[in-house]
Amino acid sequence: MTANVESMFYVRQAPWHGLGRRVEEALCSEEALREAGLDWRVIQKPIQTEDQLEITGYKANIRASDNQILGVVTDRYKIVQNHEAFAFTDDLLGEGVRYETAGSLQNGKKVWLLAKLPDNYIISGDRISPYLVFSNSHDGTGSIKVAMTPIRVVCQNTLNLALSNAKRIWTTIHTGDIKSKLDEAKKTLLLAEFYMDKLGAEVDRLNRIKIPDHKVMEYIDMLIPMPDNATKIQEKNIQHLRSDMKLRYFDAPDLAHVGKNGYRFINAVSDFATHAKPLRETASFKENLFMRTMEGNPLIDKAYELVLASA
Repeated sequence: MTANVESMFYVRQAPWHGLGRRVEEALCSEEALREAGLDWRVIQKPIQTEDQLEITGYKANIRASDNQILGVVTDRYKIVQNHEAFAFTDDLLGEGVRYETAGSLQNGKKVWLLAKLPDNYIISGDRISPYLVFSNSHDGTGSIKVAMTPIRVVCQNTLNLALSNAKRIWTTIHTGDIKSKLDEAKKTLLLAEFYMDKLGAEVDRLNRIKIPDHKVMEYIDMLIPMPDNATKIQEKNIQHLRSDMKLRYFDAPDLAHVGKNGYRFINAVSDFATHAKPLRETASFKENLFMRTMEGNPLIDKAYELVLASA
């Protein structure tokens, strides 16, 4: 393998795509938000037409620090301030959880806090670091969420598979009650540990699913389909992407010890989905990639479905 090919695999972007600020020294969620510049408040104001007629039933969620409109919501919508949304996470710190990064997406419409669970898991010989992403939204599109994002340490591939027997994303409640905060923290740890246990069993299963090379080529073509009536440029671009994914399956140094099986294929697709350079990098590319990392990447989910269907 040439040095250029090796560099493609080892020169990785940070697992959180260069977004947010490091907050490892924070002793509580409020301090983490302050260090990341996210300690602003959201207020609601009425919405008016151009001739100053109030639109009933709706309000605008506005960042108080700069009057940035974050979303339009109904009157029933209750604002959950950032410090309120993440307050329950402080009870996880006593269990060894560590804050790492905090940031926002879409100019503050969504705010997130990344934390690492204390234990590394050894799954099929690989060291897997389990992360939790806590998110709060101000645009009316979602509730307070917790998402599992396990990372294969050697290559920074995301392995948050859509398991049928364990949640990878769940919602939490907002409350000022201390007991409820403790309950939410305990639930979060239990669900995280349960997911990691099931992920370990699933990786073992994926290692037992053998995939011949011709099937790998077929699956890659299915994951990156050629459009009907494709232009010459489109054909060239699709072939380039397919070749990239094939290289990550057949030649990745971190997969040299892994057999030609489902686990190898999932890692190759995850590597492509989270690290491959896009044909055209838009202004929102990093944020969109972050969201797919947190919520579950459709390309990885589809690859997982293909592997299971072949078992």
